[in-house]
Amino acid sequence: MTTNRHSTEFQEQALSKARQRGTRSVQDVADELNLPVGTLRKWISKSNRKHEVGGPAAQLPEDLPAQSWGPAQRLLALNQTHAMTPTQLHAWCREKGLFEHQLKAWGDAFCSATAPESREARTALRELQVKHDGLQRELRRKEKALAEAAALLVLQKKFQALWEDEEK
Repeated sequence: MTTNRHSTEFQEQALSKARQRGTRSVQDVADELNLPVGTLRKWISKSNRKHEVGGPAAQLPEDLPAQSWGPAQRLLALNQTHAMTPTQLHAWCREKGLFEHQLKAWGDAFCSATAPESREARTALRELQVKHDGLQRELRRKEKALAEAAALLVLQKKFQALWEDEEK
């Protein structure tokens, strides 16, 4: 059974430092706090799991930066801001700590992921697959020919070595 050596306040402070680390790595933050990096990573993942959205009573996390929100949380943010006026949207974004362009990018990514493929795209993909298969066949053929040439070369050298031994 493992014992918890660190208080919940310390864990929350460590998580806060890890989330607000900027360009520093988790390893740097763990070293600064004199913690094993695995412990800090475990705390971060446990905290992220705790804040995952999944159910009808889903809410946006207050202590997670918007960049680390999952797809469900991003979709919830898009739903909440869909019918807002620009003024309301700017106020909401300031409150949540994100920018309007992030919402737009999330919306574009969500729409493009579910958009049906165009006929040209399917045709181009099919052509690329046929070309790929042809190149793979050609590569296998050339590899077999190279292996055969190498085997013949080895046999030729062995034959010459045996022929020289018989002449002596």
